[in-house]
Amino acid sequence: MAGSTTKKVLVRRFDREPLTGFVNPQAYLLPEGMELLKPDGNVLLVPYREIKTVSFVKDFEPGEPPSERMIFHTRPKMEGLWVRMRFRDGEIMDGILSNNLLQLEPYGFNFVPPEPYANNQRMFSPREALTDFQVLGVVGSPLTRRRRKPASKDQIGLFEPE
Repeated sequence: MAGSTTKKVLVRRFDREPLTGFVNPQAYLLPEGMELLKPDGNVLLVPYREIKTVSFVKDFEPGEPPSERMIFHTRPKMEGLWVRMRFRDGEIMDGILSNNLLQLEPYGFNFVPPEPYANNQRMFSPREALTDFQVLGVVGSPLTRRRRKPASKDQIGLFEPE
């Protein structure tokens, strides 16, 4: 693993136990899979076809699935693309993607989960894990910003020159 900056991750897999470890956020996605440094010091290359989600977490918490909410119950407030993903096993999850298309990864999608202040702060899901991917809305679009109402002509100006 190149670099010294590592983040804690929990890797949920389709047919196997979850993995915990550390990744370099700038270099963990490789063409053949995801590079993971396990807590025992071994480096593991996990193929994308096995990965369901990679959760960047505050603390390692054993157990699966995550206890956090999987969908937004109301329209999210955070700016970005509100998306809904359906996984190969039928599970549905919402997230917020960056509205900057230059930040899209070639191997999958980085998104903010519905409860970003819980243990899962940010997530990644490979394209191979998904059967459906829908954009439900654009939150905070500059095209829909409200314009200020012009000042009323009936209002007097106290500090304006006459």
